[in-house]
Amino acid sequence: MTNQQLEEVVKRLGVEAVISEAQFLTVEVPFDKLFDLARNLKENEQTQMDYLILITGVDYVSSFGCTYLLTSTTHNHYMVLKTRNIDKANPRVDSVTSLWQTAEYHEREIYDLMGITFNNHPDMRRMFLDESWVGHPLRKDYVDESNIIERKY
Repeated sequence: MTNQQLEEVVKRLGVEAVISEAQFLTVEVPFDKLFDLARNLKENEQTQMDYLILITGVDYVSSFGCTYLLTSTTHNHYMVLKTRNIDKANPRVDSVTSLWQTAEYHEREIYDLMGITFNNHPDMRRMFLDESWVGHPLRKDYVDESNIIERKY
């Protein structure tokens, strides 16, 4: 399926989205609409996004976002799914672990290093840093008292 055909499928789903195209079709949705669209993209016969390649957390200074790279092993097409404007004070977004089990690892990593909590995640705890660690080192506002990391934003 071409990017244009994928775009038509997304439009037919009626979701509020900003759609653009680079190498892959990129679909940006509000964070509270992300799970429903992800489920539709996985279950829809035309898209069958059955494999989650990665999720990454993004710090936009005033808010957070998440970027998902999906593929269909059946149809051999790719899509980038994005969400942003996740509240900095209480960053939460719905987990996609019930759709793609590999999300469990990615979401824990993002939680540990960025501080974004994933609702309904089966094991939301730190992955790399000790539970006593204060803060999330990949945030742009993170302050490292030992001066190992110095950020200028």
